[in-house]
Amino acid sequence: MAGSADDALVRAAALGDKTAAVAALNAGAGIDARDAQLQTPLLIAIQKDNRDVAAHLIARGADINAVAANEDTPWLLAGALGRASLLAAMLETGKVDYAKRNRYGGNALIPACERGHVETVRLLLERSAIDVNHINNLGWTGLLEAVILSDGGPRHLEIVRLLLEHGADPNIVDKDGVSPLKHAQDRRYDAMAALIKNAGGR
Repeated sequence: MAGSADDALVRAAALGDKTAAVAALNAGAGIDARDAQLQTPLLIAIQKDNRDVAAHLIARGADINAVAANEDTPWLLAGALGRASLLAAMLETGKVDYAKRNRYGGNALIPACERGHVETVRLLLERSAIDVNHINNLGWTGLLEAVILSDGGPRHLEIVRLLLEHGADPNIVDKDGVSPLKHAQDRRYDAMAALIKNAGGR
């Protein structure tokens, strides 16, 4: 019965059916059951933006650090997708494993910076113990990604401001030795360049 209950929980997570998820758990489903890609129900609910199901799973003790085949964890994926409320719920558990990395060697902050998730970046910087200067496998920090992979618009400008305000080192260069300031100047992101320069960027 546990196998069929596990399948029912995985389906409920994908569909966002909280009633079915509760029923599956009550029928003996493993809260951290895995699908063929080693994804847990929590990871699936976060991916599908089924926040009610995800929040319920977190509250019932789902593993927020369970690693899928593609190296995602619920914590890392929620950062990448900008699920700030779910990150907040995970922080409340006190069980975040900050040592876990995604397949690019990044933490939860770096993709949030790249994708312009301002509230997620703010939450991570203000309420978590995340490393603002972590460098991923590409040789980029959150600050570098917020410059290099952005359009220079208001969301990324605010992210650059938040990063610098919370201790981002403006002089960590990429693998080619190019600084965040130089990247901003090369792209004609004048307001962004000014922020970085005022923070001591060279």
